[in-house]
Amino acid sequence: MPASTLKHRDAFLPLIGGLIALAWLTLLIWEQSPYGRYLDHGQWMDIGLAAYLCQALPAGSIVLPALIYAGGWLLMTAAMMLPTTLPLFCIFGRLTESRSDRATLLTLVIAGYLSIWGAFGLAAHAIDLLLHSLVVNNPSLTFNGWIIGALVLAIAGAFQFSRLKYECLDKCRAPFSFVNEHWRGRAPSRQAFALGAHHGLFCVGCCWAIMLLMFVVGTGSVGWMLALGAVMATEKNMSWGRALSAPLGIGLLASSGAILAGHLWHG
Repeated sequence: MPASTLKHRDAFLPLIGGLIALAWLTLLIWEQSPYGRYLDHGQWMDIGLAAYLCQALPAGSIVLPALIYAGGWLLMTAAMMLPTTLPLFCIFGRLTESRSDRATLLTLVIAGYLSIWGAFGLAAHAIDLLLHSLVVNNPSLTFNGWIIGALVLAIAGAFQFSRLKYECLDKCRAPFSFVNEHWRGRAPSRQAFALGAHHGLFCVGCCWAIMLLMFVVGTGSVGWMLALGAVMATEKNMSWGRALSAPLGIGLLASSGAILAGHLWHG
């Protein structure tokens, strides 16, 4: 094997690992900084520089929050989801290690993958804004916001038992077959981006409900990101990961039921 090929192979995992570590470090520093509120969904648009820019820019109150939120969401996705997809990146890296454009192709695969999660994040952001609007304009929901949290937990728990969950999980757990199906080497740049995007679709398909839990526990909580990221990585990549799905679903449904029972008991 040529020395250059060995060098590329040896450098691949440290580069991907460095990207993931950088995402986690950035999130940790961001969370601890005075700008940590930008990771959450509070009224950060009403104060400071963000408030000024929202007023100064055309449609600033819509565009600026979406852009900042998208940036934070992509960081969270890179930190939480890239580790769950390392097997696919490694297989694609080995498959293209003799190509001179290997680094570009790997970058396009990652970009395609993150673009799907970015689109999902913007959709979730829009739904979150709608829910906040409903709560503000509905006094009963203002005092019973726990209903939304319990509902999200119930949806995430029920999805753990759905056929779609397992079909998408099977695709994610067979990275070699996935790369073999979607990579032909023709129009390489387009195919590399499409491969990442296709994998992102299946990854969203099996993990979207768990990711929505971030809206319940707090989107800016690095601790919860680590916990949920570990759950998804285990579910997708460990040989016994699929056995985790049902107990996790039962736990989420039980948590939702406990919240409901607690409020009914004290109500």
